[in-house]
Amino acid sequence: MDYQNRAGSKFGGGGVASTSATNADRRERLRKLALETIDLDKDPYFFKNHVGSFECRLCLTVHQNDGSYLAHTQGRKHQTNLARRAAREQKEGRGAMDPVTGLPVGAVGAQVAVRKNMVKIGRPGYKITKTRDPVTRQQGLLFQLQYPEISIDVEPKVRFMSAYEQKVDDPPDKNYQYMLVAAEPYETCGFKLQAREVDRTNERFWTWWDADLKEFWVQVMFKTEREERYSGVPGMAPSGLARR
Repeated sequence: MDYQNRAGSKFGGGGVASTSATNADRRERLRKLALETIDLDKDPYFFKNHVGSFECRLCLTVHQNDGSYLAHTQGRKHQTNLARRAAREQKEGRGAMDPVTGLPVGAVGAQVAVRKNMVKIGRPGYKITKTRDPVTRQQGLLFQLQYPEISIDVEPKVRFMSAYEQKVDDPPDKNYQYMLVAAEPYETCGFKLQAREVDRTNERFWTWWDADLKEFWVQVMFKTEREERYSGVPGMAPSGLARR
């Protein structure tokens, strides 16, 4: 930093920097130090939009430069959202999930050596059928995937991914979500669904693996607009009970 021509300084000497200049220099040094230790390309919540700004997919905040984003990741808001997300995944029984395969991180780490040497054989065949509950009038989808060459003792896994976690559609559309199905040695399948809440009550969401036919079934039922709007409101009966 050039401190010449400042008030009270001699020619050729370093003058006293102002408070703003000192803070700017400190932020720049911290940014360079953080970039040496943190790889933003591996951050699943780091996103660069079409105007050159940086966004946090977890907190939905916008930052003008990577230094501002790094400072945000160390702040209270980002850390709180990380803790809330981890608690929610643990409550749902999913734990930390791998964004590519959709499997638990522990399972991924235990099979790293196997995956590195395994050759993908393409995507499985699948069939999608639209369904509707005759009582509650809920809309849903029935997925049938075929894995004739699946590895021994491997059962397909399912997980849901928000639009801000994927890296296919850029920029992400909050009106959609993705359902991932992973099974070695096949490639992971991703189905683009409406961003509607999945009904997990009364076994409306279920999976079934037929080991004999090598077929994997997944049923997804979405909540009605009434249930989504009044979910959690005391004294409101579910739509299915109201019609009965």
